[in-house]
Amino acid sequence: MPGRSSTILRPSTLQLLRFHFSFFLMPVFWFALSQLVYINGFHAIMVFAILHLLVYPASNGYNSYMDRDTESIGGVKKPLQPTRQLLYVTILLDGLAILLGIFISLYFAAGILAYILASKAYSYRGIRLKQYPVAGYLTVAVFQGAVTFALVYHGCSFDKTLDIPVLPMIAASLLVGGFYPLTQIYQHEADAKDGVKTLSYMLGYRGTFIYCGIIYSLAFAVLAYYFFSSLQTQAFYVFTLCMLPVIIYFLWWAFKAWHNNLNASYTHTMRMNLIASFCTNISFIIIFIQNYFE
Repeated sequence: MPGRSSTILRPSTLQLLRFHFSFFLMPVFWFALSQLVYINGFHAIMVFAILHLLVYPASNGYNSYMDRDTESIGGVKKPLQPTRQLLYVTILLDGLAILLGIFISLYFAAGILAYILASKAYSYRGIRLKQYPVAGYLTVAVFQGAVTFALVYHGCSFDKTLDIPVLPMIAASLLVGGFYPLTQIYQHEADAKDGVKTLSYMLGYRGTFIYCGIIYSLAFAVLAYYFFSSLQTQAFYVFTLCMLPVIIYFLWWAFKAWHNNLNASYTHTMRMNLIASFCTNISFIIIFIQNYFE
């Protein structure tokens, strides 16, 4: 039928939205949810869907539309070239996220809008925060960490509280900030060709591992203080136990990359990403179950 193909999402659009990549960003949701005493179940489902099915894929897609990558990107080994359709779909997803966010609260919708604008500023060629090592890094760490924690905590709370604990917000940003440079470590050459100077590029291969180790240690310290001070001792032990595979793989990978930069590859990065996301998700889900159903 004439025009029928225009209503179907192109393979490149579906691929570059990278819905599966939302799994890597999911730990902050479970962390925030685990710290709530009274939860609005329906709104929690809505917040989950808005973030993981709308906001994150739209951000991924817009970034791919601007970058037009020809080499591996996070979650996609062989990216297809984007079409104009991808841009339209990201706008649609963003608009739907804001609209649905209004039904949760105006504060939540405003937070979603701020996240979307920061994401666009990160990728948009006219601003392109990602080309600056510190500004780009802080944008990701703050918005994917602290801001997302605040959005989930507020949006999922029964009374739509604005009294959001600061230490977990800081910990969330440290967890994101302690891992994000590792996702850039295999892209040094491709980023340099595109005029992008990431924090990982600035730190170098060895420096990236050292920096991420330090930030992760700070995240653990903040979480330890928060969990113990809020009488969640068991939660800290659960988190520590679940993170052991992450620490072991990180040290093993750092050792290999330290002696041969070729080991700072896409395959190792995605494996690290998967292990870290899986273990962190599991830890916060267990803490959520313990706190909410005990």
